[in-house]
Amino acid sequence: MKTNTRITAFVMLFTGFLVALPMFAFGDVRGSGWTDPPNPNMAISHQVRHELLMLPFYNVFDNLEYKVEGNKVELRGQVVDPTLKSEAGNVVKDIKGVQSVTNKIQVLPLSPNDNRIRFAEYRAVFGHGGLYRYAMGANPAIHIIVDNGDVTLVGVVSNKMDKELAGIQANSVPGVFSVTNNLHVA
Repeated sequence: MKTNTRITAFVMLFTGFLVALPMFAFGDVRGSGWTDPPNPNMAISHQVRHELLMLPFYNVFDNLEYKVEGNKVELRGQVVDPTLKSEAGNVVKDIKGVQSVTNKIQVLPLSPNDNRIRFAEYRAVFGHGGLYRYAMGANPAIHIIVDNGDVTLVGVVSNKMDKELAGIQANSVPGVFSVTNNLHVA
């Protein structure tokens, strides 16, 4: 009885292999043929995003944004480290198909008070039980921008409650002049 079961299983496995072999050898028929040509702006946009995310000193206290129009790229946002601004512009210039880069990234002023607020905001927002998951990974979902005591939250959260909770937590930090909650709900 056991050998019949083994033989049946082997035959089924071998038959499945024979059916799948032409797909692997010749590709899936549905995937070939009539497709729209790739959008060059989309390819440049994906590459710009990838290069910006791969910058070694890009962190939770920086915000990098970009806009692609044809072969021109405009960079915006705020960074703490001035070298990050120049690195962002340099890596985007090297992308194939990019003709010009306008670098409008703002370098935030160096301030011991702003640094204190940054770390206090980090603890307040990500230290809350429901929001810690947004700090995980190489590129956190929530970025905290501090400019002369004014705080701006940017990024993406899962639901409206998390957006409101992040704003409440950010407002709880002493010494903050204002909090702007620019989080988007996915």
